[in-house]
Amino acid sequence: MGNGFTEDDDALLAELGVEVEHKKQVKRTPREERIIAGFEDIQKFVADQGRLPRHSGNGDIFERLYAVRLDRIRELPEALDLLAGLDHGNLLAEAAPAEGAEDLDDDALLAALGVEIEASPITELKHVRSATERKAAEEVANRQKCDDFEKFKPLFEKVQRELDTGARETRPFELKAEIQKGRFFIVEGQKAYVADMGETTLTDQGRTDARLRVIFDNGTESNMLMRSLQRALNKDATGRRITEPVAGPLFSDAVEEGDSTTGTIYVLRSKSDHPLVEANRELVHKIGVTTLPVKKRIAGAQLQPTFLMAQVEVVATYELYNINQTRLENLIHRIFGNAQLDIQIPDRFGRLTSPREWFLVPLFVIDDAVEKIRDGTITNYAYDPEKAELVVR
Repeated sequence: MGNGFTEDDDALLAELGVEVEHKKQVKRTPREERIIAGFEDIQKFVADQGRLPRHSGNGDIFERLYAVRLDRIRELPEALDLLAGLDHGNLLAEAAPAEGAEDLDDDALLAALGVEIEASPITELKHVRSATERKAAEEVANRQKCDDFEKFKPLFEKVQRELDTGARETRPFELKAEIQKGRFFIVEGQKAYVADMGETTLTDQGRTDARLRVIFDNGTESNMLMRSLQRALNKDATGRRITEPVAGPLFSDAVEEGDSTTGTIYVLRSKSDHPLVEANRELVHKIGVTTLPVKKRIAGAQLQPTFLMAQVEVVATYELYNINQTRLENLIHRIFGNAQLDIQIPDRFGRLTSPREWFLVPLFVIDDAVEKIRDGTITNYAYDPEKAELVVR
């Protein structure tokens, strides 16, 4: 029984004076079910877009399909009766069909737009890819061996390290404008690198396009169009854009104590006459971070133990954006900690102090370290005093 009660339940309710309404199950033909489902598709479009579907030549293919479908439903007397109780938005009101639309049914419209379909009910259109779509898929699949892959392999390895450390991240692909030379993507489960981009051209539809050389992390490459890569990324539910690297937690949009819009790493040499300093003048460097002008930071150096109670010479400065001063100083001290200068200096009152920011490190190594801070790879390195260079940890 359609109401969910058994006959015994009905008898009991009758004895209690409760009338039981037996709802009659309405059986519809497959054709009627298709009409209702097709009309519901149109209603959803109207709800989403806030307007009726149009017959615009430049419109979306499914919008044009819904427009033709609505015209057909309006012409069917059986459809008007069937849908009367469902037409909450008064979509079935008479309206003149667009010019030429009366000659096109769903299949004809799709065929005219270059899309092949299998014979199927009105609401079960199963789209076979158009020639353009098939060509795009073939371009992704039709790859060849990359003869100079050894040149690109380190790039993929570096990107993976940056993903692991958080210097890069992935996010859903959105716009064709994101496809540029030198950028990385994930398509069909593989990392893809846009190694080269040819001259931008206009398609027959007035859209921009360009020929790309795309290298994949499995050692293959493809000479594909930009729009083909775009379609492949849009089609792939897991298609991703790999963002550009940032220097991890040292540089971020989140404001924390110690953050500033600009900051400076400064490198100093001491003019102290301390024997240890004199013997290693070209190697002994103070590496510090300041958000003040460097000249102001080193004013009165000869009175401060942190500057070895002596005048100093500025040998290098590096401007950085949105730094966290404490984090950056701690990182520098970690990198060069095994080359820290072990020295004690008496202050103005004769008390011995042990300055912590002086290191026995060549200037070119400091320069290398700053570059690695900027590109976000510094966390992978440590200083080797014997080799006098940064080495992978």
